[in-house]
Amino acid sequence: MTTAQVSRKPKAVLPPKSLRPGKERVLVEFSASLLQRADEAARKMHKNRSELIRTAVEQHLNEIEAKKFEQDLAAAYMANAEMNLELIEEFAHVDRETF
Repeated sequence: MTTAQVSRKPKAVLPPKSLRPGKERVLVEFSASLLQRADEAARKMHKNRSELIRTAVEQHLNEIEAKKFEQDLAAAYMANAEMNLELIEEFAHVDRETF
């Protein structure tokens, strides 16, 4: 084969990144200063920009969910407070017998 006849393998065609299973591509706008801060943080953490943003969003959503759970739990305790006091009074004699 001469140089002009070199056979080349066709390049593998990858699906667009937005079609990768379990992943969606999004467009997010940042101010120049915020983008610079994000890039600096990613570099210090040895992550790429996408990993940094995904991690930050996931952490923020986890915090929101934890706060909501705590609020729901507090509301449930308050809703059952009267019943809990009645149970304490009802079984107070048992506590006195034991101690």
